[in-house]
Amino acid sequence: MTTPAYSAALEDRIAPEEFRRVLGHFCSGLTIVAGMSGGEPVGFTCQSFSSLSLEPPLVTFSVGRTSTSWPPIRNSGAFCVSILAAPQEALCRAFAVSGADKFAGVAWRPAPATGSPAIDGALAWIDCGVEAVHPGGDHLIVVGRVRALAAAGADADPLLFYRAAFRGTAA
Repeated sequence: MTTPAYSAALEDRIAPEEFRRVLGHFCSGLTIVAGMSGGEPVGFTCQSFSSLSLEPPLVTFSVGRTSTSWPPIRNSGAFCVSILAAPQEALCRAFAVSGADKFAGVAWRPAPATGSPAIDGALAWIDCGVEAVHPGGDHLIVVGRVRALAAAGADADPLLFYRAAFRGTAA
């Protein structure tokens, strides 16, 4: 079997709508990435989170270059990722909007290593320092060094995103 030669011209023909439609077939979990800025919590919804390395323990996520929540978190040098449970869809939606007081009425506690917000009711949290930030098209690729983490032990399904819709794993 032969592999066709790569052609940069092919990628120029991929419409953003088609790219989104096809990649929407990949199911992703949903998280909130949060940090502190001037003594106040700041955060955003993120579906591009994953583990990166066991040794050293690293995680990664991508954030849009136009995000207004990311710069203060980056400047703090630390963040906590809360892995959302299926019942947290409304919280996920609230953290996906720009300009609102996202933490109004949200229960959270300072993560032990960095003090970044860990969202109550999440399935797990991962407390990190910013290790590196790399350019990635219209996003930034963030690498975090894990300082502390825990599974909350919540008896809930994860909040998932699949084909442009929120999903739980329950039948």
